[in-house]
Amino acid sequence: MTAPVLFGLDRFIADASLRAPLEGRRVALLAHPASVTRDLEHALDALAALPDVRLSAAFGPQHGLRGDKQDNMVESPDYHDPRHGIPIFSLYGQVRRPTPAMMESFDVLLVDLQDLGCRIYTFITTLRYVLEAAAQHGKAVWVLDRPNPAGRPVEGLRLREGWESFVGAGPLPMRHGLTMGELGHWFIAQLGLKLEYRVITMQDWAPEQAPGYGWPLTERNWVNPSPNAASLAMARAYAGTVMLEGTTLSEGRGTTRALEIFGAPDIDAHSLLARMHSLAPQWLQGCILRECWFEPTFHKHAGKLCSGVQIHVEAGAYNHPAFRPWRLQSLAFKALRDMHPEYPLWRDFPYEYEHDRLAIDLINGSPLLREWVDNPKSTPADLDAITLPDEQSWLAEREEFLLYR
Repeated sequence: MTAPVLFGLDRFIADASLRAPLEGRRVALLAHPASVTRDLEHALDALAALPDVRLSAAFGPQHGLRGDKQDNMVESPDYHDPRHGIPIFSLYGQVRRPTPAMMESFDVLLVDLQDLGCRIYTFITTLRYVLEAAAQHGKAVWVLDRPNPAGRPVEGLRLREGWESFVGAGPLPMRHGLTMGELGHWFIAQLGLKLEYRVITMQDWAPEQAPGYGWPLTERNWVNPSPNAASLAMARAYAGTVMLEGTTLSEGRGTTRALEIFGAPDIDAHSLLARMHSLAPQWLQGCILRECWFEPTFHKHAGKLCSGVQIHVEAGAYNHPAFRPWRLQSLAFKALRDMHPEYPLWRDFPYEYEHDRLAIDLINGSPLLREWVDNPKSTPADLDAITLPDEQSWLAEREEFLLYR
């Protein structure tokens, strides 16, 4: 019988020696709804119960400490926690970066955030921002590490210089294959930061092990780290389906399978799938694509029947190393553009408070993907030609930051 996987939070609570360096220091927590123990107690409550931890403040990222905000660009306020008597600061409200006054509230910041393994997921940008602030203000950051539920695979174009944003923390590919603790080491090296940084590592995390391939599927409950991150299937598909946020196609918000499905009232999913298979069947491996119908109750195409596709990455059909969600979703865009050259695919709207650049370009960290889709002469081989070098260079670059072998 294999040993259970222990996340950083569980080890930190169980082992007083890990907490010993905090003696006499004020401790803050950066967390969200999925910051829970093995027994599903929230990290804030679990840490407050430890007699040797002097909890002085807490921080919430996008969607809030308790996960109260449903959509993007819905801000959370600061407030006072009535149970623990500490201030709760929002890093997705009036500010995205902690202010000097916020930094004065603690000596050591514990970061306990469940990530999805995708560059655009804003919790990693928040990690970068708190590392930069800690270096500036002489504070310490400890990451209580958690699994990357998408595992170790790498996929997608790397963000190009000048395309940094709240959904683009640095020159990462779309699917980076690191944990939050490993990413912290990479950010510190990338940015040349000087600070006290520690990772409370996981015990017995095996990212290549079936059936979870990054998530201890039979051991841990899934808690949504953000409101639409409702399942492991979503986490696996997200590095591709997140691009739908930059399009007029529904990503399934307003349904129970957000970011696992896509579609619109004015497309023919049956024909779209046929075109995708004809263009690049090698990009559709590792999953089952099923034609479906859905009617969002809110968000894009609310109240309208949509013809769509569901990406199934569960049961026996799932092949972890073969599944390539970024290419799959890119291919759907390309097939739609080939079938309907004038289709209004790209959504022009303020995205994460950016007004001057298209959302699809912010999401991909450059216009390269959009330009490939819109070029009637481009082929799947052309996208591979610019993407494979990025993936290979990242695999080499990340090697020194891997904490779990």
